[in-house]
Amino acid sequence: MGAFAYRINMLPRRLMAAAIRAYQLAASPFPSPCRYVPSCSAYALEAVLRYGALRGGWLGLKRLLRCHPFRAGGYDPVP
Repeated sequence: MGAFAYRINMLPRRLMAAAIRAYQLAASPFPSPCRYVPSCSAYALEAVLRYGALRGGWLGLKRLLRCHPFRAGGYDPVP
């Protein structure tokens, strides 16, 4: 794969990772309501960086849907 094609393929991953990091910076002054370790945003960021925007975004969305008051929480690493 050429350098240009590589950059094009990395663009969605980098944009999504930048959006998650911006959220983390904006939300960092507030206490974390997340029941899981790592936090939902850290989980989503790791998933996006590891698997790309599509699969990593799907994993992050599934994690957000699991994070609610009726769930126990705990340690839940990115697969």
